[in-house]
Amino acid sequence: MSRLARLLLALCLCFGLSGLSANGQSNNFNQRDDKYRLLGLKRAKEAYEVARAEYQRQEEMFNRQLITKSELERARNIFSDAEVNYQQSLLAVLFEEQYVTVEGAVKYQDKNGRKHVRLTLVNASGGSAEFYKLIEMEDELFRSLQPDVINNLYVSLLNENGATVSQPYEAKIEQLKFGAPAVIDFALLQDLDAVTVYLIYGSGTQRNMKIFLQKDATVNKVAVQSEQFSQEVELGKSASFDLTLELYSGTENTFSLEVVNLPEQISRFFKEPSGSARLSQLKFTESTHTKKASLEVTLPDRPTAAVEMDKPIAFYVLVIPRDRLNDLPDLRSKEWTQTEIEALGVGFARMEILPRGKGKLLVRATQLYHAIKSDGAVTMSIDLVNEGSHRLDNIEVKADMPLNWTKLIEPTIVSKLEIGGETRINLTFTPSDNVSAGKYEVRLRTTAMSNSQPIVSEDKSVTVEILPDSNILGTLLILVLIIGLVAGIVVFGIKLSRR
Repeated sequence: MSRLARLLLALCLCFGLSGLSANGQSNNFNQRDDKYRLLGLKRAKEAYEVARAEYQRQEEMFNRQLITKSELERARNIFSDAEVNYQQSLLAVLFEEQYVTVEGAVKYQDKNGRKHVRLTLVNASGGSAEFYKLIEMEDELFRSLQPDVINNLYVSLLNENGATVSQPYEAKIEQLKFGAPAVIDFALLQDLDAVTVYLIYGSGTQRNMKIFLQKDATVNKVAVQSEQFSQEVELGKSASFDLTLELYSGTENTFSLEVVNLPEQISRFFKEPSGSARLSQLKFTESTHTKKASLEVTLPDRPTAAVEMDKPIAFYVLVIPRDRLNDLPDLRSKEWTQTEIEALGVGFARMEILPRGKGKLLVRATQLYHAIKSDGAVTMSIDLVNEGSHRLDNIEVKADMPLNWTKLIEPTIVSKLEIGGETRINLTFTPSDNVSAGKYEVRLRTTAMSNSQPIVSEDKSVTVEILPDSNILGTLLILVLIIGLVAGIVVFGIKLSRR
């Protein structure tokens, strides 16, 4: 081809490429390329190859001094714009095809009893080979964009209300490569069996997945928790410990409930929280990994050597796989330490009960009715008895008297009264001057303290009747009249009989 012909061909190609705008958009641009990104990628790739070939021709012609430098720069700009458009289209397709999924979410409990979730995330895009075959792109540019890598992946766990329940609140994975899963360990701020995994990655892609948490099947045990693990209980009374049992097992689903380190004087049994049915074993189903139960304990009426007042008693609730019962020693044959219980490899929870006593004040009175004259006084006594399980302190007897009456209570205050103890209080009530005849009421109130708690006994009412003063002259006159009447009747009878 002659030199002139080559020059004409170069000019034609230059004018042909003028169909590309200054922004690098081809005159063959289709508005549907934004909707069908893969087709847009094909168009961008073709425009890029045309621009690259033309730039190479222009560069060769410039080296032969057939075109000016400005014409070469124009071809370079067109090629650069086409390359940028091609890369943008490629990135748009890659970001659209990026996909992150949750491969596993295992809930487990650490040694301190805190719940965790071990989350496994995978890059499920896997489009590298498909893209390469479809558009036959060169490895250098394709791999420079890292289509098999998802950058800046942010992960958090949410509850049903959309609140973050994970610690850390949000975890970041710098790069998630295809075929290389990433594992993140979250501490749960709220004990849940299902969470929402919230993902942000790529060019702002967001994804929510509500998943049911798996249990760690490598640990054949049941986690035990109780919100009321420590309670104060009065002697002779009962207490109920709530239990939440969560299964972490892939082999066994039936477990036995046991209690160790609780004195024999304290009766105990497990029961359903919503009923009175007693339990000795629990069975979990495939759909139910969490169950509720309660432990009922009853203290003796009086303190003993093993059950002392105000001295806490620590004990343990054990949940043992049924297939291991025969392998364990007699659990009630010894006092177990926490280290020994941990070595058993079973689920357990430490409980504590604090026996408390409470005094019970009984007031006894032999007579609550008294009849006196207006110038007399009532003298009586009452007995105070402590029928409770703790010492009574500062016992005081108060009397609500009628108006202007006086009282005398001895002793005024009893400093203490031991369990089963008894003491006597003497009381004297004196009516006011010029008191009218009739019945009057005196109310006795008795208060005390026991174990820093106020004790009030049943009130007693004493009835005092004031008798009217007697008239001696009138009484003698009536007596004379009666004697005279009787004598007259006798005389009249004698005379009547003689006739």
